[in-house]
Amino acid sequence: MIENIRFLGHGGFVIQDTPIIYINPWRVTASAFHGDFILITHDHYDHYSSADIAKLKGAHTQILTNRKVAQDLPQATIIRPFQYFQANRATIRAMPAYNPDAPSTREDEGLGFVISLNFYDIYYTGDSKLLPEMRSLQPDILMLPIDDDNTFSLYEAVEAVDIIRPRWVLPFNWGADGIGATYRDALRFKDLVGARAEVVLPVEK
Repeated sequence: MIENIRFLGHGGFVIQDTPIIYINPWRVTASAFHGDFILITHDHYDHYSSADIAKLKGAHTQILTNRKVAQDLPQATIIRPFQYFQANRATIRAMPAYNPDAPSTREDEGLGFVISLNFYDIYYTGDSKLLPEMRSLQPDILMLPIDDDNTFSLYEAVEAVDIIRPRWVLPFNWGADGIGATYRDALRFKDLVGARAEVVLPVEK
């Protein structure tokens, strides 16, 4: 399963399977393969881009997001924390995402997603810190931010790996010019995780 997941930069990924699932595409090139689903976690500009959605949206693409994004994107379907969406061989479950130490982040109504596909569970935390709800999850693949902007710091991200115990980890919120963490930060995170899990990073461009 891990070989079917491609990092698109910053907070974006695509799961190239059946169905094809994009998560938070931003600054992407147009693709010949339209998404079956596009998942948007919240309305910050570096995670929700209507222009990027237009590049990846086909006639039958379904967009799942929160209420704030859907107000700007009428074709989207609102999904709330702990709701499920069944699609072919995939189950998509929304999870809450916020910084519990910064109450204002709750107003963003941020989401994470647990995607169950081909007998694997993939957990994209969204822009979040460690939450009580995460402690009960046991995903095979964990995607989490490492930029420490109301999200995990490098050391907090390692703590989350210790608690959640995935087999693979894909960090995000890095690699974009002038925003988020750097490639060096991602390499440092990989070193800190060590043997706890396999941290998957693309080769630096």
